[in-house]
Amino acid sequence: MKIKYIAACLLGIFLSGCGKSFLTVVPETALSSATFFKTEADFAQAVNGAYVPFRQMYNERAWVLEEMHSDNTYYARNTLYGAVDPTENVADFAVPTAGGVTANDNVLVQYRLNYVVIARANQILALIDGITFASPDTKNNLKGQALFLRAFSYFDLVRLFGKVPMHLTPITGRNDAASPLATTEELYNQIEKDAKEATTLLPNKAKQEAGRATSGAAKTLLANLYLTQKKWAQVETLMREVITNDGYMLMPDYNNAFSFTSTNKNNQESVFEIQYMEGSAGYNGNQIYRFIPSPISAAEILPLTGTSNAQSTSQESNNIPTPDLIAAYEPGDKRKDISIGTVVLSGSLRANKTYPYIKKYARPHSQHNNTGQNWPVYRYAEVLLFMAESLNEQGKTADAATYLNQVRTRAGLAATTATSQATMREAIFKERRVELAFENKRWFDLTRTGRVKEIIGAYGAKVKANPADYYFPAGAVPPPNAFTVLDDYYGLPAVEAALTPSF
Repeated sequence: MKIKYIAACLLGIFLSGCGKSFLTVVPETALSSATFFKTEADFAQAVNGAYVPFRQMYNERAWVLEEMHSDNTYYARNTLYGAVDPTENVADFAVPTAGGVTANDNVLVQYRLNYVVIARANQILALIDGITFASPDTKNNLKGQALFLRAFSYFDLVRLFGKVPMHLTPITGRNDAASPLATTEELYNQIEKDAKEATTLLPNKAKQEAGRATSGAAKTLLANLYLTQKKWAQVETLMREVITNDGYMLMPDYNNAFSFTSTNKNNQESVFEIQYMEGSAGYNGNQIYRFIPSPISAAEILPLTGTSNAQSTSQESNNIPTPDLIAAYEPGDKRKDISIGTVVLSGSLRANKTYPYIKKYARPHSQHNNTGQNWPVYRYAEVLLFMAESLNEQGKTADAATYLNQVRTRAGLAATTATSQATMREAIFKERRVELAFENKRWFDLTRTGRVKEIIGAYGAKVKANPADYYFPAGAVPPPNAFTVLDDYYGLPAVEAALTPSF
């Protein structure tokens, strides 16, 4: 009888409000949101953690979905290695999609990494206002970074998928995770809200710790959103602030706009970049090894990497500059030889054993497959091009030329000859392609301008008609379904669809 009574009492506690304090006891020996977020140092550490997924994202997936899924780069078929279907399907515009979802692994990983950033930012934003900081500026800085990072990840998601779940508070259970899809406009509105607030909370570049989001980065992100929405006057206002007040400048040499493996990071042209560090601490990247054509011998790779232990590689080669991009550079453009190099692969099965590669990321480093150069996300050159585009779309074509020509002058080119709004629009579109090549901009430029079917349709026809020109060895051709999926958005991840009724 006594045992039954105790059991009944315990059941009553679990089912009644009087048991609330018992149920919410937090283990003091385990880290949780209830025990960890108590000090400024805790929030600083949490913000650091919110940046971390970007390393994997930009090392492995973003360039697949946002650069190789365009007419800028392609893969080089290595029949000795075999196919990497998820990546080749992206490059071939043949991502299998049914019912709005896809099993493509690149899509899944990019989706999940963005939500890791969002989840970490949400945890910070849910608690930071409840803590008193010794310095309000420190609190504003950390909160501003969390807002920027959440806005940044949602902006990537909305441009990739159009509609995704929108979480603004920490997830407490599976039912919370199965959130309905937010519309594109709802996502745009939240990105705008977060980025706007971040511009007021974050310090400028001169006062911010190197590598962290700044007010200039938040303004540029917000301007990118407005550019996508064709809100030209708002873009102009923001970019004028950045140009006038935020202390950025073009590096005199285009080559120095990009970091080396341990120097020139977060330079005066850098608005926001992903931080890497070579070595054994786990902060390194290896992008160039994913981009170098293969099979390549140790002797052939050594001039590209400068390592002390050069090693041969045999793999599927990705993000190889296309003939179309190479032809887009005007005669005398200094950026061409800085951005693109060539290498001869003695082991290649192609008759023409010479391949282009992305030279501007091939920085000398110490150890094979371990690099430390940062990845550029926003540069001041793009700020100038944002400004030029916003002015031209408002009919201020002569003013637009001023900003476009700053970019062209550094490249060693004469002033633009475009004088009408239509010709200037095309000049800016082409300038973005060569100035920002291999920086994951091309796909989004095609989607926001509504030119996917026009440009990729023509590009795909050339690949299928002349596969040898696009790095296929004799007898190898693109798959039958190549260039059949010319949608502006990717399907949502099928694995995630299995967890929610909302997809």
